Amino acid sequence: MIRTLYQMDSLTHLALGACMGEGFAGKKLGKKAMLWGALAQSIPDIDFLAAFWMDTPSALLAHRGFTHSYLFCAVITPLLAFSAEKWHRPHNIGLKKWLLFFGGVIFIHLFIDAFNNYGVGWYEPFSHHRVCFHSIYVADPFFSIAPGLACLAMIYFRKNPVKRRRSWQIGLAISGLYLVYCLINKAKIDFDARQIFEKQEIVYDRYFTTPAPLQNWLWFIVAGDQNGYHVGFRSLFDKEKYIDFQYFPRNDHLLDSLRDHVEVQKLIRFSQDYYSVEQWHDTLVFNDLRFGQMLGWEQPRGRFVFHYFLNHPDDNTLVVQRGRFKGWNYDVVKGLITRIIGIRPTPPKESSDN
Repeated sequence: MIRTLYQMDSLTHLALGACMGEGFAGKKLGKKAMLWGALAQSIPDIDFLAAFWMDTPSALLAHRGFTHSYLFCAVITPLLAFSAEKWHRPHNIGLKKWLLFFGGVIFIHLFIDAFNNYGVGWYEPFSHHRVCFHSIYVADPFFSIAPGLACLAMIYFRKNPVKRRRSWQIGLAISGLYLVYCLINKAKIDFDARQIFEKQEIVYDRYFTTPAPLQNWLWFIVAGDQNGYHVGFRSLFDKEKYIDFQYFPRNDHLLDSLRDHVEVQKLIRFSQDYYSVEQWHDTLVFNDLRFGQMLGWEQPRGRFVFHYFLNHPDDNTLVVQRGRFKGWNYDVVKGLITRIIGIRPTPPKESSDN
């Protein structure tokens, strides 16, 4: 299932790029325009190769790092533009148009990736700051379906330029409108969350909200400080101004003997300071809270999806989405839908104590 998530994300970029390529030069280059668009939209994700030789913390930072930066965009754009201009000679597409096309398609990839909770290193290597809007789940089928269907339609209507044009226009328009819709949802959740923090006397100096898996109506909310974090869920359809927060201490003292380790420093940097540490029997565990909990809307004390075994580094395969869909079945999906529509698994507590 985790592999499917990343494949969905990659297929979304391919579909978006194909639609952009068709819009740019479909009449002149035919299917080759779709291929160029798909290549340009996907090329920043070449950073997945880093996982083959880097340790896990380094690979986490490399993903969506330099290859998702403005500098990378500026370097790779002319290389693709000169290659395409030379490859398709003779043609009537000027080099400037190729530059604008490839630059625009790659930038859109960098921009879209900033909408989910992983973060994007736009300013690498000059700054390690990661841009993150926390507005859409990494693999949201409601965002992906339109460009995917548009690509299928363009292949089916390969001899009908009018329907091909309508297909890519509709596919891109729906995806763009959905991103706007996600931003509106986030603004509403953030507004409600701040009111609830005040009402429930939640002490915090930082917070974030991000969608729960595969949709944009149920949101995961984290607020806290250097001592620990309050964690909970809120649906856009919840009527009560209340969140059943669970408190997770940060437990920084558990890192006292490891804080100087490069591995730990990289994990802290990757987490953007949203982390907690736990002791599971003989295993020290580093949690990155940004990626949510396993079935947290049903199991408030559920483990965090991102948990890294500090004293068993060889067991950290797929650490970003470890166990994300463990235990999912029909009842879990039904429970998620029930929670989305505003029905809580348990009545709200009268006390705000955590």
